Amino acid sequence: MKVFEILAIPLHILYRNMTGYGQDGGFSGPLKPMTFPISEGEEKNNQVIFQFKADATDKKFQLSGETDDIFYIHPDGILYYTGLLDREKKAVYVLQVEVLDAGGNRVEGPVPITIEVLDINDNRPVFLQRQYNGTVRQSSRPGKPFMYVNATDRDDPTTLHAQLFYRIAVQLPKINNVMYFQINNKTGGISLTRAGSQELDPFKNARYDLVVSVMDMGGQAENSFSDTVPVNIVVEENIWKAPGTVTIKENSTEPYPIKITQVRWNEPGAHYSLTEKEELPRFPFSIDHDGIIYVTQPLDREEKDLYIFYAAAKDDHGLPLARPLEIHVEVTDINDNPPICPASETVFEVQENEKIGSNIGVFQAYDMDQKDTVNSFLSYTIVEQRPVLPSDGLFLIQNVAGIIQLAKGSLRKQDQPQYHLKVQVADPAFKTICDVTINVIDINDQIPIFEKNDYGNLTIDESVAVGTTILTIQATDGDEPFTGSSKILYSIVEGDPDRKFVIDSDPFTNAGYVKINEPLDFEIVPIYYLVIKAENPEPLVDNIQYNSSSYARFILRVSDVNEPPLFSQALYEAQISEDAKIKTKLITVNATDPEGEAISYSLSEDTQGWLRIDGVTGEIFTTGQLDRETAKNYRVKVIATEKGGSYLTSSAYFQLTLLDVNDNPPRLVKDYTGFFFCHPLTTLGSIIFQATDDDQQPPWGPQFDFSLGDDGLQNDWEISKINGTHAKLSTKHTNFEEKVYEVSVKINDRGRPPLENTVSFPVTMCKCAADGWCFRPADSLPGIPTAGMAIGILLTVILVIGECPVLVLSLRSRGDLN
Repeated sequence: MKVFEILAIPLHILYRNMTGYGQDGGFSGPLKPMTFPISEGEEKNNQVIFQFKADATDKKFQLSGETDDIFYIHPDGILYYTGLLDREKKAVYVLQVEVLDAGGNRVEGPVPITIEVLDINDNRPVFLQRQYNGTVRQSSRPGKPFMYVNATDRDDPTTLHAQLFYRIAVQLPKINNVMYFQINNKTGGISLTRAGSQELDPFKNARYDLVVSVMDMGGQAENSFSDTVPVNIVVEENIWKAPGTVTIKENSTEPYPIKITQVRWNEPGAHYSLTEKEELPRFPFSIDHDGIIYVTQPLDREEKDLYIFYAAAKDDHGLPLARPLEIHVEVTDINDNPPICPASETVFEVQENEKIGSNIGVFQAYDMDQKDTVNSFLSYTIVEQRPVLPSDGLFLIQNVAGIIQLAKGSLRKQDQPQYHLKVQVADPAFKTICDVTINVIDINDQIPIFEKNDYGNLTIDESVAVGTTILTIQATDGDEPFTGSSKILYSIVEGDPDRKFVIDSDPFTNAGYVKINEPLDFEIVPIYYLVIKAENPEPLVDNIQYNSSSYARFILRVSDVNEPPLFSQALYEAQISEDAKIKTKLITVNATDPEGEAISYSLSEDTQGWLRIDGVTGEIFTTGQLDRETAKNYRVKVIATEKGGSYLTSSAYFQLTLLDVNDNPPRLVKDYTGFFFCHPLTTLGSIIFQATDDDQQPPWGPQFDFSLGDDGLQNDWEISKINGTHAKLSTKHTNFEEKVYEVSVKINDRGRPPLENTVSFPVTMCKCAADGWCFRPADSLPGIPTAGMAIGILLTVILVIGECPVLVLSLRSRGDLN
């Protein structure tokens, strides 16, 4: 073992270079295993690391281990070093220190001492190559690296000094100022941006030159080193392209699977797969390892005429090499479907007076084969008519359009109400017979006739409820029952401009029910002369008109009912300052009686007794002192009473909004009784308290000013404002007596007018227990029995139960800082 010690360096030189590298930053201490972190990079001359101390006298310290002619120890125990530390050459030194007596015998140790050389940023990052070359296919997936650049840094890899940050400094050419390439700033992986994936074209520009930079310190511009390297990228044509739309004839008889197309990745070794774009009951396609796509079973165009799916290429790890290709397969038609009737039976109606050539309806069959091709072209023919009355060939159908027309004379429902036709529908390969029924319907040649044209006089009270039936009327119609020609609708055509009435029709009996539609008012309209019309929803034929038989009349008299007064509005509102004088007029309410009777006013729900109303005029006055803090929005009920003997009443509400005035002085937000400081004070201390105000506060909150309430307190205390509601009371010295101090504080609300209040709270200077809480003797607390009283009570209990344990009574109280 090589042993180092020095005697020649004077101690005063070593002491001048003392720094203190101990774990706790101390300079000296006993001999024990220790680790000293020391930064590299600065050459030192006799730099003190630590001074070890030993209990023995007449001793000297000795150093051994990996000293490398850098580390030394003075016989008095001062460990120091001389020279330059370089972490990249050696990061850890393991030393041993021991204590020898005058005879050279070991009395302590050896003790292991570890020197850890801390890294500084003294090495620049360097790229592993002087130039990088790469290739990329156009339309490659953005964000997937196609090449990497790598740099190293000799600094400590666990520190920021060796944390490398890559970026692309230059891209040439830079078309339209758009970056086509991007780099992962941690891994150095270069990939395409979304714009590059979409716009790179080898036929426009086949080469790009990049300058990539790398910085240490995680890319921080300050105090960092960097390096750059050129990167040359060649763009190659992308052969990963979707084929054109593939066409397959449906229900092919060729042996399956059938090759239909092929996709290829830019390089060999890709793994191909197909994915459905939409979920299908069956997916009749497959792909092999060469990218050849097959159809695996017959396709039916009528089941699905277009298949869209994706072909994907993946690497050996199952990761996509590029965006999937969208494959379109179109199924072409063959004539393999017969025409289909629109329904098991198609029904048309024709009026009995229609002219020859009139269109009865359009008969539309359909074919599942491809639309607008010869396979789905249909032609129509009537092959049978039943019955043959009054003759055959009463109807014809247009061969292509399918329009059924009347071919012979007008039909009469009395002769034959219904006809059945067989219609043949044909395409070039198939024929289908469909059933068609034609109903001859009655025409509207009869008008509704009232059972009587005058329903006389009717009297009802104006209070009859809305929806009440007041009269039933009846008209009849000679057309076919339960058709639009015989259905009767009633309407009031004269005497009801305000639609106070409505008439409902019974769909089975055609009875009409006259009902109240809106409330009646004797004072507005006391009598109605009503004219009612009965008509059909279907128009009458040209030569028929409605006449007096379709009209009826009656007279409705409305009788008066005594009604309560009516207020002009349901809610009256006013606002006034809370300091308004008594007898201030606030508002005038108004109610009227429909019968013109006199009205008196009164108030109810005036819980605070603040208001009075003039019973004749409806004027409302203040009668007491208002207070916004008691009720901001004060609502009372206003009652109007009819004086005519019936004493009918109605009510409305009056809401008074009180505007705030500054009439409440500020105060403490709570009772502060628990403030204390541990005595004696070792440092200056402070406590925080909060003020509030019962007046309405501005949106930005109250803005109180705080000051001491007594000039005599200024030697001991000072107050500083924290914000608009909080202040801090601080001690100005530490020389306080152990007692309770009563501190008074002035609080000003800065209002208009400003109000000020002086409050006070106790602050206790007391001895504190080990847990930091104020300690007070139990007999000094209010409500707590003295020790003598407690012992007497306990002895009484003990005598009762016959036991005498030794009791130790300890009482402690806590203060509250909040």
